[in-house]
Amino acid sequence: MFSWGYQMQKTIKKRIPIYGVTAVILAILLGSLCYNFGIYPTEYQPPAPPPLQPSLGPFSAFSSSEELKNFLATNSRTQGPFMVLSPLDVNTGPVRTMAESSYFTAPGLSETPKYSTTNIQVAGVDEADIVKTDGKYIYLVSGVNIFILKAYPAEEAQILSKMVFNDTSFGGIFVSQDSNRLAVLGCKYKFFAFPLCPYQTFFIDVETFVNVYDISNKSKPTSLTNFTITGSYFNSRMIGDYVYFVVSQPAYVIYKTVILPQIYTNNEWKGIDASTILYSNVSDDYFLYTTVVALNMQDVSENATYKTIMMGGTSSMYVSPSNIYITFPELDGNTTIYRIRIENSTINPEAKGEVPGHVLNQFSMDEYNNYFRIATTKWIDWATTQNNLYVLNMNLSIVGSLENIAPGEAIDSARFIENRCYLATSIVKKDPFFVIDVENATEPKILGYLKIPGFTRYLHPYDESHMIGVGRSENNSVKISLFDVSNVSAPVEIDMYSVGGVWSDTLVLTEHKAFLFERSKDLLAIPVSIGYYGDKYWQWQGLYVFNTTLSGGIVLRGNITHQENGSIYWDNTYEVKRALYIENVLYTVSDRKIKMNSLDDLTEIKEIPIP
Repeated sequence: MFSWGYQMQKTIKKRIPIYGVTAVILAILLGSLCYNFGIYPTEYQPPAPPPLQPSLGPFSAFSSSEELKNFLATNSRTQGPFMVLSPLDVNTGPVRTMAESSYFTAPGLSETPKYSTTNIQVAGVDEADIVKTDGKYIYLVSGVNIFILKAYPAEEAQILSKMVFNDTSFGGIFVSQDSNRLAVLGCKYKFFAFPLCPYQTFFIDVETFVNVYDISNKSKPTSLTNFTITGSYFNSRMIGDYVYFVVSQPAYVIYKTVILPQIYTNNEWKGIDASTILYSNVSDDYFLYTTVVALNMQDVSENATYKTIMMGGTSSMYVSPSNIYITFPELDGNTTIYRIRIENSTINPEAKGEVPGHVLNQFSMDEYNNYFRIATTKWIDWATTQNNLYVLNMNLSIVGSLENIAPGEAIDSARFIENRCYLATSIVKKDPFFVIDVENATEPKILGYLKIPGFTRYLHPYDESHMIGVGRSENNSVKISLFDVSNVSAPVEIDMYSVGGVWSDTLVLTEHKAFLFERSKDLLAIPVSIGYYGDKYWQWQGLYVFNTTLSGGIVLRGNITHQENGSIYWDNTYEVKRALYIENVLYTVSDRKIKMNSLDDLTEIKEIPIP
């Protein structure tokens, strides 16, 4: 049995990467009620971009806070502070949301790897995660703590240091390429109850922070710098020495005062000047200050730079080596896209565009050869859908489109790889899998498709002509598929593995960083949860490890669990969340322990409890 505070922390933690569109809509409805009562509280080398020059692009800047206040009063249909439901009452659900190779746009697939890296989307663009490794050490987020462990050789593995962060929900961590810097991203929440409002509502004061540590001595991390800004953590990436992160804060006027984002520097809070905030002259139901921050992990004497844009909100984010793309689903069924050019410490919003439909997650977007590609699903009415693919130039103007793909269905997964788009849509217990050519930006076209039972929620490249899909079978069990797309007009599912049990689930369906694949080792591993009926009902959770080859298909090698022996129900603190390898050792990570097993036969080498 867990305490109320622990459950609350778990709920908040799950919401950190959740973009909150559903919660904000609910908040607007409830906030309006409270306000009326007067209650305020690849690896391919992209073309070299031209030098980055300061520009407002399609945006304007406010001349003063008075002009900003008038803009909100005129253009925002929701006035007053946003109220939000208690995290105990609202669960918006998870977002359905590789080392290098000459073909893929992500690291983890080198020919002679020594250790696995975070499963990311774009080569050279790292993503924050709860576990990182440099091949010698493991850096781990667990509960409100961060641990550094000596990991290799496995026989000598041990915890070297522990950092405690009270009242914190983590967004993830980054480790620099030289393993001497650690960046910790997270939020701190303060809750203020409104007893006169129904439904146990709270006004939430949120601050997002990035702390950078010198970890050259793994046993004694040393704090180097802290950057704190008001608002909620949205997303982040690391490119070279720079961490780029995005923070959102509601824009409103209270007691005739404009509430602006605040930044904590030099031991004091300082407001972002209204004259530096960019906007486009449109009306919306509500606005948020979305601030993009660039922080140099190596040279902490360099001041962090930031740019704030007033936009309708944030939903998904895709980042190339040169651009950040932030999307927001409009209530009219369209998606607004912002392109923000980045180059070291320079942040320059350059373009804004719009496409019909809404995106599923970051994998629905891609930049290649100076074109931005995006796949969307549009609801025509409550029962009618259509799927679309759009190609936009760097001004975010549509130059090519392929519309009405699989009408009546919805996109379950997407993956762009150079001049191909792989798209899976779904109807009841059927999964059309499409191969789409996007080489001609003005005329994308379907090359071929395949219909198979079940549906695919995550797509991952195996090699140039094969894809791995993770989803559910027609019986609602976890399913792994291996697709041959060498004949683009007739893709084939050459093998499939379905996890047994009365029911089964995997984190990979909602979190791509839980997926581990290394082609040179024939290794594929995913966390799996299973329910069984025998003499009595019992549950199992752990890691399924597969041999995956084109000749032999997908073959279960074995499994690893952190459950205690004899337990028929698994405690979620023992849930295996990530797996990685260093040389020939497989590491599995939960909040309570790290296990080390041989990759040859999965025999256990060592286990380290996490205090």
